Amino acid sequence: MRVLGIDPGLTRCGLGVVESNGSQILTMVDVGIIRTTVGAPLEARLMELEVQISEWIIRAQPDVIAVERVFSQLNVRTAMATGQAAGVALLLAAKAGIPVAMHTPSEVKAAVTGSGRADKKQVAMMVQKLLRLDSIPKPVDSTDALALAICHHWRGVGDSKIQIALANEKERLRAREAKAATK
Repeated sequence: MRVLGIDPGLTRCGLGVVESNGSQILTMVDVGIIRTTVGAPLEARLMELEVQISEWIIRAQPDVIAVERVFSQLNVRTAMATGQAAGVALLLAAKAGIPVAMHTPSEVKAAVTGSGRADKKQVAMMVQKLLRLDSIPKPVDSTDALALAICHHWRGVGDSKIQIALANEKERLRAREAKAATK
C-alpha cells in the first residue's frame, strides 16, 4: 500500500509518500514541501496548491491520501488557512477517485511515538528511525506529512476493517428486520 500524507498549510504544505509491502516494514518513497507565494491573493495561493498537489498525486500514484484533520487551534486565522489547504487536498483526492483518511495530530503522534502528547522533535526522531533515514527531513511540515502516512499505514488498515465490519453488521440487522417484518 502506498500512502500520500499531506500536512496542509497555506504557506507551507508538507507531503510525504510512504509505502509498505504488506509487512510492517515501511519505506519512504518521496518527501517535500509546497510553498505558496506569501502576499498573493488567497485564490492564487489555493490554485498554487491545487497545481502542485495534483502533480504529487500523478507522480506518487497513492492508494490512499492521509490528511491532517484540523482538530483545534487557538489561532483562528491559522486554522482557516489550514482548513482551506486541506479542502484543496480533499477535493483533488475525490476527483482522482482516491480514498481519503483524516487523522488528528494526537492520533498521528500516538501512532508514531506511542504518546499523543509527543513534541515535534520526538515525532521527527521517530519518523527518521521508522523509515531508516540518514537525517530528519526539513522543514518540519515534510516530517509531519511522513508521520501522517505512517499513522495511516498502522491505524488506517485497522480502522477500515472496523468500518467494514460495522457496515456488514448493519446490513445483517436490516436483513433480519426485513425478514421479521414479512412474517
